[in-house]
Amino acid sequence: MPADAAAEHGYIRGVMPAPETEGPPAGPTDIRRKRLLFRAWHRGTREADLILGSFAEQHLAGFDEVALDHFAALLEVPDAELFDWISGRATPPTEHDSEVTRLLLAFQYRPDAT
Repeated sequence: MPADAAAEHGYIRGVMPAPETEGPPAGPTDIRRKRLLFRAWHRGTREADLILGSFAEQHLAGFDEVALDHFAALLEVPDAELFDWISGRATPPTEHDSEVTRLLLAFQYRPDAT
């Protein structure tokens, strides 16, 4: 299977379309967004994949470099801690107090109707 075969049928092209063949090459920020999107969809638990992957699909394209840094830091947090924050059992520590964290906590996952 080609490396981008999954992208043809999945989440990457929906969030960040393939670059034009005649236009400028993808910049480092676009590449970083794609890598973060992949990481968000491949956390280790399906629940985290669904929440963080869907969140990334909805918000990554609009994030600037600072917001991308905050999102990358969130991806380093263990799933159990994130679930505690999302469920309201714990509050995020001050090092994760950012607009991205607040967006994640307000995010509501809705499965696609198929």
